[in-house]
Amino acid sequence: MRLDKFLKISRIIKRRSVAKEVADKGRIQVNGKLAKSSTDVKIGDQLRIQFGNKILEVGIDELHESTKKEDAAKMCHIINETRLENNGN
Repeated sequence: MRLDKFLKISRIIKRRSVAKEVADKGRIQVNGKLAKSSTDVKIGDQLRIQFGNKILEVGIDELHESTKKEDAAKMCHIINETRLENNGN
Protein backbone atom coordinates (compact mmCIF):
# COMPACT_ATOMS: atom_id res chain seq x y z
CA MET A 1 0.00 0.00 0.00
CA ARG A 2 1.24 3.51 -0.77
CA LEU A 3 2.47 5.53 2.21
CA ASP A 4 0.12 8.47 1.58
CA LYS A 5 -2.89 6.16 1.36
CA PHE A 6 -1.92 4.35 4.59
CA LEU A 7 -1.59 7.64 6.46
CA LYS A 8 -5.07 8.71 5.34
CA ILE A 9 -6.85 5.39 5.95
CA SER A 10 -5.23 4.94 9.38
CA ARG A 11 -6.25 8.54 10.14
CA ILE A 12 -2.74 9.59 11.18
CA ILE A 13 -3.14 12.42 8.63
CA LYS A 14 -6.68 13.44 7.67
CA ARG A 15 -6.20 14.13 3.94
CA ARG A 16 -4.20 12.18 1.38
CA SER A 17 -3.02 15.40 -0.29
CA VAL A 18 -1.56 16.58 3.04
CA ALA A 19 0.07 13.16 3.60
CA LYS A 20 1.64 13.39 0.13
CA GLU A 21 2.96 16.89 0.83
CA VAL A 22 4.47 15.90 4.21
CA ALA A 23 6.17 12.85 2.68
CA ASP A 24 7.49 14.70 -0.35
CA LYS A 25 9.04 17.38 1.90
CA GLY A 26 11.25 14.70 3.49
CA ARG A 27 9.48 14.56 6.86
CA ILE A 28 8.72 10.82 6.85
CA GLN A 29 11.03 7.84 7.22
CA VAL A 30 10.08 4.20 6.71
CA ASN A 31 12.38 1.81 8.57
CA GLY A 32 14.98 4.57 8.94
CA LYS A 33 15.04 5.57 5.25
CA LEU A 34 13.60 8.77 3.79
CA ALA A 35 10.28 7.98 2.10
CA LYS A 36 8.21 9.54 -0.65
CA SER A 37 4.42 9.45 -0.81
CA SER A 38 4.58 6.55 -3.30
CA THR A 39 6.75 4.36 -1.03
CA ASP A 40 5.18 0.95 -0.41
CA VAL A 41 4.53 0.13 3.25
CA LYS A 42 3.81 -3.29 4.70
CA ILE A 43 2.92 -4.88 8.04
CA GLY A 44 5.86 -4.63 10.44
CA ASP A 45 7.26 -1.39 8.99
CA GLN A 46 8.06 1.50 11.31
CA LEU A 47 7.24 5.07 10.36
CA ARG A 48 8.83 8.22 11.76
CA ILE A 49 6.79 11.34 10.96
CA GLN A 50 7.78 14.91 11.80
CA PHE A 51 4.84 17.28 12.38
CA GLY A 52 6.20 20.75 13.11
CA ASN A 53 7.39 20.45 16.72
CA LYS A 54 6.40 16.79 17.20
CA ILE A 55 7.93 13.50 16.04
CA LEU A 56 5.60 10.50 15.93
CA GLU A 57 6.94 6.96 15.58
CA VAL A 58 4.42 4.23 14.74
CA GLY A 59 4.50 0.56 13.82
CA ILE A 60 2.18 -0.83 11.14
CA ASP A 61 0.00 -3.70 12.39
CA GLU A 62 -2.68 -4.06 9.68
CA LEU A 63 -3.38 -2.86 6.14
CA HIS A 64 -6.90 -2.24 4.82
CA GLU A 65 -8.12 -0.64 1.59
CA SER A 66 -10.78 1.20 3.57
CA THR A 67 -11.77 1.25 7.21
CA LYS A 68 -14.27 2.60 9.70
CA LYS A 69 -13.15 5.11 12.28
CA GLU A 70 -13.19 2.52 15.10
CA ASP A 71 -10.99 0.10 13.12
CA ALA A 72 -8.43 2.71 12.03
CA ALA A 73 -6.77 2.63 15.47
CA LYS A 74 -5.99 -1.09 14.99
CA MET A 75 -3.90 -0.40 11.88
CA CYS A 76 -0.91 0.92 13.82
CA HIS A 77 0.49 1.44 17.30
CA ILE A 78 2.46 4.36 18.70
CA ILE A 79 6.06 3.49 19.51
CA ASN A 80 7.15 6.95 20.61
CA GLU A 81 5.91 10.53 20.55
CA THR A 82 8.45 13.30 21.12
CA ARG A 83 7.93 17.04 21.41
CA LEU A 84 10.78 19.15 20.09
CA GLU A 85 11.88 22.11 22.20
CA ASN A 86 11.56 25.49 20.56
CA ASN A 87 14.92 27.18 21.15
CA GLY A 88 14.37 29.95 18.61
CA ASN A 89 13.51 32.76 21.05
